[in-house]
Amino acid sequence: MTTVHLDEYQELLEAEDGHIRDTLEASYHEAAQVMSPGGLRTYLEGAKALKNLGRGTELVETYLQEAPAVAKEVGEDIIPRAVEEAMKLSSMVSGQVISLLFATLPVAARRLGDAELLGDYLQLIHRLSSRAPRGLRPMLEHLDVLLGKLTLGGLRRWANWGAEAYGRDFQGQQQYFSLESSDSQAVLQQERRGMLFVDQQRRLNFYLRALWGRDFFMRPTSGDFETREGYRPYIDEQVIHLPDAYDAVNGVPGNMVYRAAATHAAAHVVYTPIRLSPQELTTSQRFFIGLAEDARVEHRAATEFPGLHELWLPFAEADVEDDSVTGVVKRAIRALMDPEFDPRDEDVAAVVADFRERMERNPNHMELGWEVGLELHKRLFKRFTPPSTSVLEELLPFYRDDNQWCWEFATEGSDEGAAKGYESPDHQERRVVNVMEMVNELDVPTAGDDAEEILILETEFFRDSEYTSINEQEGREQISRPFHYQEWDYQIQLHRPDWVTVLERKPAVGDPETLDAILEEHKGLASHIRYLIDGLQPEGLVRKKRQEEGHDIDLDAAIEAMVDLRMGVSPDNRVNLRMERHTRDLAVLVLLDLSESTNETLEGTDRPVIELTREATALLSWAIDGIGDPFAVHGFSSDGRHDVQYQRFKDFFEPYDDEVKSRMAGMKGSYSTRMGGALRHAAANLSHMPQSKKLVLMVSDGEPADIDERDPQYLRFDTKKAVEELAAQGIFTYNLTLDSQADDYVGKIFGPGGYTVLDNVERLPERLPDLFAGLTT
Repeated sequence: MTTVHLDEYQELLEAEDGHIRDTLEASYHEAAQVMSPGGLRTYLEGAKALKNLGRGTELVETYLQEAPAVAKEVGEDIIPRAVEEAMKLSSMVSGQVISLLFATLPVAARRLGDAELLGDYLQLIHRLSSRAPRGLRPMLEHLDVLLGKLTLGGLRRWANWGAEAYGRDFQGQQQYFSLESSDSQAVLQQERRGMLFVDQQRRLNFYLRALWGRDFFMRPTSGDFETREGYRPYIDEQVIHLPDAYDAVNGVPGNMVYRAAATHAAAHVVYTPIRLSPQELTTSQRFFIGLAEDARVEHRAATEFPGLHELWLPFAEADVEDDSVTGVVKRAIRALMDPEFDPRDEDVAAVVADFRERMERNPNHMELGWEVGLELHKRLFKRFTPPSTSVLEELLPFYRDDNQWCWEFATEGSDEGAAKGYESPDHQERRVVNVMEMVNELDVPTAGDDAEEILILETEFFRDSEYTSINEQEGREQISRPFHYQEWDYQIQLHRPDWVTVLERKPAVGDPETLDAILEEHKGLASHIRYLIDGLQPEGLVRKKRQEEGHDIDLDAAIEAMVDLRMGVSPDNRVNLRMERHTRDLAVLVLLDLSESTNETLEGTDRPVIELTREATALLSWAIDGIGDPFAVHGFSSDGRHDVQYQRFKDFFEPYDDEVKSRMAGMKGSYSTRMGGALRHAAANLSHMPQSKKLVLMVSDGEPADIDERDPQYLRFDTKKAVEELAAQGIFTYNLTLDSQADDYVGKIFGPGGYTVLDNVERLPERLPDLFAGLTT
């Protein structure tokens, strides 16, 4: 182990002001108790860097005194981040303000309780230094009061409000950030949360230790960036992550909400020692298995500690009169928790009775949650259409975690099941076969979840005397193998590897005559597009006259040169004729945003966006097909990072025929808009084309967004990074957005010249072909 000696830092020890030497010698022993040798060296190097700033000895002394207390609260890794932020602040604020930052840093570390949150706090300070520099000092002086009432998200909103309201009023800034103005008090009261994690952490630790006789690691998370909503609890690497604040829920105070959330998560850590495999499961099946596993661990915990049952029960609301799918699921959740509750549904009652009987026999049976969850899913969705994952997740009781702890996702390229030492009794073997094997071995064409083996034929399978395939008659939606892509996290400035999963799905089909009718309806526009086509047609061999070099003599230019010579004038030496082949070397992928919002009508039109998108795409496809450029039309939507749904309406080497038109006629909007993953998948398809010029032309009606990401900046930065990645591959990305408010973000994502905001949505069918012509000439 490397030892750090103070003698190595003579520059600090021999400083002109002897106070630095005294402070260092006094603080070093405290630092040595909470820091590793590497951390000590970083600590001392930070002091040297701050001394070299030349902002006085008070700054260095404050840093030396307070840094050990910060390391004790959240770890030594935050110290270099704090020094780096101080160096950045040196060009914006005085040394006294930076010294005050270090003096209050232990308060922030103690109140936030997490190194990642403390890093976000330092980032907030840096932003405020440019937006409200006169407000930093008074805010830091009142930091203990502020963090005693606000979460980090609340502090961010309170500070941003003051910076916006008093951007040029320096006196107003000082009054606001020192809590003297009525505005400041009003916003503070508005952002105040009921119960902070930091005030409950010690009690929760004692409570869980009293129950299970062991320690649990807990950390706060801050999910309320733009709103007051926090993240749902989750478990990662044995660490329980809870929101940094809870308001009262259904009359239950915040401290009891924390107790319910912490004990439920701890029950998973104790009673779910083996993860389950998510392979071959839909997201709704995973939800119901997680639901049953929640009930199993709570039943076990409440059997050992009966008081826990009363702790969780107030959060499970159910309306016995609601017979919708969401109402039945809520009653199922309540029935699994409460043995005295009558779900008033035969299917739910049967599954719950089986669950309780099996729990009495063997509560440690790990397959129980799997089997009960699938049985409940199967029974309910024989009667109902499955809602989206986001709708299902809203039905979970408020205190429960996101159930990711229950699943072990296999890494890409792994042939093993994801579960550790566990394979479900219903695990199906899937085998790719040829046509003859399918004919000879097929037993049940419509086998379900209980089949031991599933045969996969890569083409459609038709039985004798039938004109439609098995898949079209009774089969399930075809889904491709998963494609995994990285995603950019702007907060840590790193890519998250294999973070997003893209699944290609077979598009629904409609009437191809719908697209032919569009062309007939827009006859005048079609004539304009035909004019564009004629202008973009490749010209083949073109004779270029008056060239310095060429394949032949340009007789007209040569005669003029001879005349000039005879007249004593210097002739033009461009007397050659060159033949050039003019061809279009371009491949285009049209990428359509097919999120749920495209089913809505925007201002200025009485038709849904998806209908206008279909018309515009039909006209553009007709135009590109007439030019002869290879092109594809794809669409996407997303239901969380694990399910970016990608559809191919037309691929590059497919003719633009009735089959393609029928797919485009059937396009529908659903779910959300995770652009980054879709762009990367589009680039993976486009990069195989031999053309030297490649274009992704995206049509969208809003900004990037998804159900599992509450920070609005996160997906914007990822999409921007994806555009940069495509540019590095030689692929140009252009966005035509129908969002009239897009000026706030689209330029930052796609860059200057990389987008068009279409204010008049009705003009989309006209503008899209025009835009294509302008981009490709």
